[in-house]
Amino acid sequence: MLFHEIYGSYYQTVSLILQEAVRGTLTKKSLSGLIKKHAFGESSLNIPSGLTGEQWRLLHQDLTTPLTDEPKMPLTILEKRWLKALLLDPRVRLFAPDSAGFDEIAPLFTPDMFVYYDRYTDGDDYQDETYARNFRNIVTAIREKKNLLLEYESRDGSRNKMTVTPQYLEYSEKDDRFRLFARGKYRHWILNLSRIKECSLEAAEKRMPGRAPAEQALRFELTDHRNAMERVLLHFSHLRKETKRLDEKHYQVTLYYDRQDETEMVIRLLSFGPVIRVTEPERIVQQLRERIERQGKLADAPGSGE
Repeated sequence: MLFHEIYGSYYQTVSLILQEAVRGTLTKKSLSGLIKKHAFGESSLNIPSGLTGEQWRLLHQDLTTPLTDEPKMPLTILEKRWLKALLLDPRVRLFAPDSAGFDEIAPLFTPDMFVYYDRYTDGDDYQDETYARNFRNIVTAIREKKNLLLEYESRDGSRNKMTVTPQYLEYSEKDDRFRLFARGKYRHWILNLSRIKECSLEAAEKRMPGRAPAEQALRFELTDHRNAMERVLLHFSHLRKETKRLDEKHYQVTLYYDRQDETEMVIRLLSFGPVIRVTEPERIVQQLRERIERQGKLADAPGSGE
């Protein structure tokens, strides 16, 4: 059953009243206010008499209650099916959520129902035990404000051991990867979780000083074609930005990003095609030209056509 009367406004109002009574903050004024806000007009007569009467015996005449715990509404079947669907997501399972009581619940949807056409296929392996263990250690370190001892594999395959103070985790929808933002002794780090081979919490409470990453400004002109403005602002929502309207269809956008993210920024800008024209800095403009030229040469190479 998806709907039941206990989820209606009448029961919800009684639940709110009893919550205040358990806290010891219920007064005649607050009782009347809760009924007016959450219930119907005639409820101002029925609810108070029912709560303090002999039938329910949930409130004493002085508006205290014999209850010791605040009442909680049970989850609906629809809510349970939604939660079961979330529990099937491998990224959610990284947090080791408690799934007790959901064994017999049918999920509202399953991961295989979604087809991603704008996401890289070489994302992180969330099923890997080492990856999951490292992820949970990182989350614990962030929550408990502890340092991490980790071994990191660079792009060239070399491994480095380091001590960092984790700040936060970031998930990239396009790359399907998690990245760790952390402070080291001399610099700010952005680390791909898939490259962290070992990770453990450091007992010492000393925090890495680190220097805040220097923000770089990137400016481009945008033609608002096919909701390009909305797509760009959503795509770069995690960055500080300034937007200036030039005319009805054209805007000037300035993004502030970490220099370490420069290669990824170039790739992301290219994904928007001709609706974006980068004007500065010159090094970004040059990188965009080089990538477009390489792509053009690949397209003209023998065997690349029909």
